[in-house]
Amino acid sequence: MLDTFAPQSAGVPISRADLQLKLTENKSGLGMENGTGKKLMEITGPALSKRKLLVGLDLLCLFLASIPLFACELKVLSPYRRGFICGDPSITYPYLHREAIPDELLITGGIIITGLTIALGECYRVRFHGVSSKAFVRNLYVSCLYKELGCFLFGCCVGQSLTNMAKLSVGRLRPHFLSVCGITYASLNCTPGTYIETVTCRQPDHQLEEEARKSFFSGHASFAMYTMLYLAFYLQARLTWRGARLLRPVLQFFLVMLAIYTGLTRISDYRHHPSDVLTGYIQGALTAYWVAFHISAMFKSSSSDLSPTETLDSPLSPHHTVC
Repeated sequence: MLDTFAPQSAGVPISRADLQLKLTENKSGLGMENGTGKKLMEITGPALSKRKLLVGLDLLCLFLASIPLFACELKVLSPYRRGFICGDPSITYPYLHREAIPDELLITGGIIITGLTIALGECYRVRFHGVSSKAFVRNLYVSCLYKELGCFLFGCCVGQSLTNMAKLSVGRLRPHFLSVCGITYASLNCTPGTYIETVTCRQPDHQLEEEARKSFFSGHASFAMYTMLYLAFYLQARLTWRGARLLRPVLQFFLVMLAIYTGLTRISDYRHHPSDVLTGYIQGALTAYWVAFHISAMFKSSSSDLSPTETLDSPLSPHHTVC
């Protein structure tokens, strides 16, 4: 069998796809003589079904990771009703109706900046770097975008689910809690230093009071740090141009600085305590590191295997080093 391809490989290099196609054709021809051709042709059916099943498993995992996120955002669960110490100055700040970075700007900016950059980067790789694909989707653009954007979105869901779980479980009061609740220590007529377990707020907007009990930890800080740091990791893996040595570090610096600024605005807007923002930074950074280095394949070296019985993995599997 090796002699069949010897004359061609001696003069002109044969690509992996061409070699595998010729191997398949040669095996098909030999199989027709000994009755094994039909068995070889039937491999594609179960293999294709298995890959589609793994894609469905990926989507199921993404949905499961999003359950705590939507449980909090849809107000399915209420936060733990924590009390406070009479005279505590950390919850006496005024309520500011205007935020420096509202939720809509945070989500839109994080998703668009990171997602669009990843999409453009993967399209560039497919167009100019000649990547291959093991997915059942033969369109290389769709395969690469599914793989990289899928990992990024999975990290978004995991990070925000952890954040919302902490908000609901801890129930820490925001710095503007008394202002939102419509009470003061004087109106409570309490003794400084005593613990007040329950309080009746004068705020007619029940949802605003519920939000004032979700201080720990900062969702803005964790989401901004995750999206910007993940993009910095992506640039480290994909931006390999050596023409300007400081271009990539400068871009990464501005991304991290933008994430830090987002968290600092939560303190100046009296939405979070400094410890809430610091914890959000740590959680977002750890999630970005975990997804970039242990789930995504952006930092994994490529491997080639011409065996027709190669292991079938999900398109999001870390074993796949090509799209």
